[in-house]
Amino acid sequence: MPELCTSSPDVVVVGGGIIGLSTAWRARERGLSVTLLERDTAGQGTSHVAAGMLAPVSEAEFGVAGRRLLELGLGSARMWPGFAADLERASGEQVGLLQAGTLTVARDEDEARELERRLGFLAELGLPAERLRASAARERELGLAPTVRLAIESPDDHSVDPRCVLRALRRACDAAGVRIREHAAVESVELDDAGERVMGVRLGAGERVRADRTVLAAGPWTGEIEGLPAAAQVRVRPVKGQILRLRDPAGPGLLTRVVRFAGGYLVPRADGRYALGATVEEKGFELTPTAGGVYELLRACSELVPGIDELQIEELSVGLRPGTPDNVPAIGRGALQGLVWATGHYRNGVLLAPLTAELVVAALVDEPPAPPADACRPDRSRAVPA
Repeated sequence: MPELCTSSPDVVVVGGGIIGLSTAWRARERGLSVTLLERDTAGQGTSHVAAGMLAPVSEAEFGVAGRRLLELGLGSARMWPGFAADLERASGEQVGLLQAGTLTVARDEDEARELERRLGFLAELGLPAERLRASAARERELGLAPTVRLAIESPDDHSVDPRCVLRALRRACDAAGVRIREHAAVESVELDDAGERVMGVRLGAGERVRADRTVLAAGPWTGEIEGLPAAAQVRVRPVKGQILRLRDPAGPGLLTRVVRFAGGYLVPRADGRYALGATVEEKGFELTPTAGGVYELLRACSELVPGIDELQIEELSVGLRPGTPDNVPAIGRGALQGLVWATGHYRNGVLLAPLTAELVVAALVDEPPAPPADACRPDRSRAVPA
């Protein structure tokens, strides 16, 4: 059967999660013709099960990789209000941006000591964070248990509803003229005869899609795409996460802000729903939920927010985060001409969507990269030990 070569857009984006959709939308706004290829249904993969925390301060980590991720996270968090406003105007959909801050709480003395250490770390970095006694924390969140020992409030760490964002992005892409093709799994990239330039991609059925620029935004499936020489690859692995969707039949009010704790988090939505997550499991592409994972999430959370015992379980989901060797994303031009990376966002895909789209579009139109681009250079990940 002869191979079919389809029309050639300016850009082909591989992956229809929040990163791929955001990139496609912003690229189309810049006047580029865009085709997006999604292996399943756009917006129904990893991004669909994400909690939606915009929390660079609460998730700040020690070490060089932690500093890189913090730089990216702070920059993208500042972009989110404008990004949300643009997206709501373009789509006519609300994105569920909740700007109420985050509480990180300790349930015993060991965790309280760790929070004290963390407060010192955040102070060294000049990040906004307030130490709260247990009584002050319970005044802010009446749903907290009286056994809470200590808390840190991060006023600039917020949240968004990823499913609302994905619906809005789909509408914005459709309205802008992005061509979205679902159930179009990419098997490999296509190189020129010299092996120096990416010319597009080949689908599983043998169809080729040619493009001037190819953006790999396939999340945990990025590493399954063949055709790149070893020296041009970025290592991406899937990291399993189990997450519960809960609903309060009485409506919103149990919590007003995100509550984080050792081993998980509880993220409120405006309609009385909550996301409780999430496990971190190195299980490859295994997607089976487990009783042990769910039990640990519920047990740990109920010790701090007893009211969750009365919530209804609406959904148990399993997602695959895309991790790199240092868990910092790979964003920007690849080693080959015509190739741009937008993958490896691990637990921060929702947070980093606005910044990723900006950096990728700058690469697509040959603009100088913004300063954060150095923190997520794709060639960086190849130098990091597994």
